[in-house]
Amino acid sequence: MLPSSRIILASGSPRRESLLRQLGLVFEVVVADIEEPSPEPDESLADWVQRCAALKASAAARQFDDALVIGADTVVVEGQVLGKPRDANQAAQMLARLSGRTHDVLTGLALVTPAGKVCSACETTRVTFRSLSLREIDAYVGSGEPMDKAGAYGIQGRGGLFVTRLEGCYFNVVGLPLARLGTMLQDAGVSVHTYW
Repeated sequence: MLPSSRIILASGSPRRESLLRQLGLVFEVVVADIEEPSPEPDESLADWVQRCAALKASAAARQFDDALVIGADTVVVEGQVLGKPRDANQAAQMLARLSGRTHDVLTGLALVTPAGKVCSACETTRVTFRSLSLREIDAYVGSGEPMDKAGAYGIQGRGGLFVTRLEGCYFNVVGLPLARLGTMLQDAGVSVHTYW
């Protein structure tokens, strides 16, 4: 696939958009308007986030005949799935749950090629938080930063102060595992370095 081929990011996440721009890719953003499904009873979380990413990418791909579409879905797991908080109270509950513990961040990635082939993968990163005081949690929630992020924190922002250990891909925790994505793009015929 040549650098002039159209690339679509099927995500409204400003963090994913920023990370993709850091790679030097030229792309368009199309927000896939889908209702994310719940996991099936016997479905692993890795399979579920890949399915959600594929649904987003496929929904956006239907709007284009000649594009490579990238979809992603990120969740935080600490005993249960922690998505984006509905409100400040739920954000505080999530942060209290993560305080002093280790959790997993899973990102499902999906590519839909111009030929309609769907490729997917999952990246998992383990993150450990230090113990947080109620005052810290309240102040962080009051900053507004946690409100649009899975698990109610942004490692690339103020939430980075809470992290004492990271095992795996940092960019996965931000929302787009770049090394995994680069491999998937290469496998799909996109040489990222040709955009530089």
